[in-house]
Amino acid sequence: MAYQPNGDPQIPGSTIRVTPEEEPVIPAVLYAFAPLHKRAFGIAVGTAGALFMAFLTIGGLVLPRGPEFPLRLIEQYFTGYSVSWPGVVVGAAWGFVVAFVGGWFAAFCRNLALAISAFAIKTRAEYEATREFLDHI
Repeated sequence: MAYQPNGDPQIPGSTIRVTPEEEPVIPAVLYAFAPLHKRAFGIAVGTAGALFMAFLTIGGLVLPRGPEFPLRLIEQYFTGYSVSWPGVVVGAAWGFVVAFVGGWFAAFCRNLALAISAFAIKTRAEYEATREFLDHI
């Protein structure tokens, strides 16, 4: 059955009356189902990826057991990367690009999943509200 806050049947196009107990819930629900901004999420994840790659490379250069860690394998994936001080910048750039694409795609998938589920819920609620429409004619 469709959501009916006061037990009154809802007519398509009508407004919903909200009780004082329900009022604090509505902004929280709207906030929870708000879409992610894909570019902003991509930049945030990309920045974290760039910092991770930079600190990983610096750790490989500075730490005493750093050369034992197989960071040279990353050279196979990131063109221009090496375990050196210029490699810190190149690794950070590659880390930003890869993480940006991953973050953008994750936000896109989340927004798509929310849109599909919202459409399904709305369609089901409209169907339930108008299911007996022709019975009254």
